Amino acid sequence: MSEAPRSGDDSLTRDAPVDLDPEMVVEVVGEESVVAWPLWWRARQGTKPKRRRDGDRLSNPWLLLATVLTGLFASGFSVTILAVSIPEIADDLGSSTSVLTFVITGPFLAIALAMPLLGKLGDVRGHRRVYLLGLSGFAIATACTALAWSAPSLIALRVIAAGFGAATAPASMAMIMHAFTPGQRAKAMGWWSLVSAGAPVMGLVVGGPLVDAIGWRGIFIVQAPLAAAAAIVGFFVLPETARTTRAAIDGKGAALLAVATVSGLGALQLGGQVGWTEPLLLIPVAISVAAAVLFVFAERVATTPLIPLDLVRRRNFGASVTSQALSNFGYMGGYIVTPILVQEIFGFSVGETSFAMAVRPLTFSITAPIAGYVAVRVGERRCALVGSTLLVLSLVGFVFASLQESLVLMFASLAIGGLSQGVSVPSLVTVAANDIDAEDFGVGNAAQQMMSQIGAVAGIQTMSSVSTSATTGAFAIAYTVGGISAVGGFLSALRIRRTPPRPAMEVVRAA
Repeated sequence: MSEAPRSGDDSLTRDAPVDLDPEMVVEVVGEESVVAWPLWWRARQGTKPKRRRDGDRLSNPWLLLATVLTGLFASGFSVTILAVSIPEIADDLGSSTSVLTFVITGPFLAIALAMPLLGKLGDVRGHRRVYLLGLSGFAIATACTALAWSAPSLIALRVIAAGFGAATAPASMAMIMHAFTPGQRAKAMGWWSLVSAGAPVMGLVVGGPLVDAIGWRGIFIVQAPLAAAAAIVGFFVLPETARTTRAAIDGKGAALLAVATVSGLGALQLGGQVGWTEPLLLIPVAISVAAAVLFVFAERVATTPLIPLDLVRRRNFGASVTSQALSNFGYMGGYIVTPILVQEIFGFSVGETSFAMAVRPLTFSITAPIAGYVAVRVGERRCALVGSTLLVLSLVGFVFASLQESLVLMFASLAIGGLSQGVSVPSLVTVAANDIDAEDFGVGNAAQQMMSQIGAVAGIQTMSSVSTSATTGAFAIAYTVGGISAVGGFLSALRIRRTPPRPAMEVVRAA
């Protein structure tokens, strides 16, 4: 790991060839992609843009940026509109809303497990190749999704598409880092974050009226050609990145984690349908526990583990990851429950629901960079605690909004929820990044992303199972469950020790 430069030390020039690991500063979770904004601000302050770089840089990096952002938008804009369309899809396919939550949780889980593996594969095989194959596969699977004939077929095709689409985020970030000079990377990542966070908002604004006009299949009819066009442009524009020597990929760990997580989610789904005292539940629970135990043993001996156990034992890293997972349980659980609430209780159409739900990601996107700037001055721990508190208040607000059938309180809770995550999550990601050694940045951030996604998937499945009766009382209980988890996230954030931030130049040199 590079030594942190002393104040006034000019021996580390900004012209030195460095690579800022993109996985260190960005986390893709749920409906929003999170940049570790405090690190972003320090990186901008600690480097100075240059006009030219050595010959291995792309002559027009902004063309590369525009190309990969087109693919990122094409693969990311449908996630939120699908969430608000679940009741209509359930009616059309003759299924239940609880079963169709797997249309959301299945892809989230696929992304959580596939992204670190695909990131490593890009290092070994070349990020351009992985990006183009992933985006092309996503376009084909998305086109097939428009033809889904049943709930299981829709879920399966969505999972396949998400598995391919998971390649676009790490590969696009890696290509951006290779193309841009150190001083320009923070600016480029600002655009990356703007598009990745803005795509779900645009999906809600445009997709809601589209679904009302031609039905939910229109989402995929529009998305597939967009992704295909982005892949074709990328084929002609994108350069290949340098490849590293072959490195071990923890396939065994990924398989065991998938079995443990899917079995646990299956138990939650089954419990919501047959009751929590049903002996049949013991089967998926036993499989989940056994796979989790085997996963821990596998990670202890793996050369490049998916979740390094020694990192989890570090106080700040462990507290940050736990807080993110527990907070995402309540936050993303509300992501599914709230659209059903406004349609079943308040009588909103899909288009009206999409405009209502846009409040939350929009508030998040506006708040996150501002909160990152504030965190540089007041400390990440304080921002994490304030954001965690706001999340608890948001879920309490949803409880009363559902019981009193109050639209005003529901909109206020949506806004407070977006504000809460915008304030806390970038700081929590930064806290974890500051507790990782330079050589562990990639695998450490992959562990963050997986645990956050698993928390989100568990929250969606649990809260949707609780609210299956679609009554005000059931919605209130679901939000209460999410609120209890959010309190756990706050308590975990309390364990974070306040530590001096890394100097900006060390952040830039880190990879």
